[in-house]
Amino acid sequence: MKYVILIHSNPQPWGHPTGDFLAEVQALPAEQQERINADFERLLTEMRDNGELVGGEALGAPESSRLYRWDDGKPLSTDGPYSESKEHLAGFFLIDVESRERAEEIATQFAGPGETVELRPTMWPAGDDQ
Repeated sequence: MKYVILIHSNPQPWGHPTGDFLAEVQALPAEQQERINADFERLLTEMRDNGELVGGEALGAPESSRLYRWDDGKPLSTDGPYSESKEHLAGFFLIDVESRERAEEIATQFAGPGETVELRPTMWPAGDDQ
């Protein structure tokens, strides 16, 4: 089963890893920040080693995005950000796991101070080439 883990964040200024730019993370003791980073790296290594991590990517600043919509019978493009929101999509990970329970177990470990994590199944199950 494939799922996308979407990381929503609001770092000012925009940068990656997003946690480095969030006040909630910066307020934590250095030892706790280091532990959070080490735990996350362990999770990514485990997922790579067991084949659950398909891929992922940090995204550029929301201001660098372009929107494409259909307007008055023709395509229209406009500059980002994509929405007027205090949180923006910062990055994503594509995972391929045995069950929704495993996907939820992983997603909870992606959530950090000042960030929102969204878990969403892909449209087609693993192995489908549609």
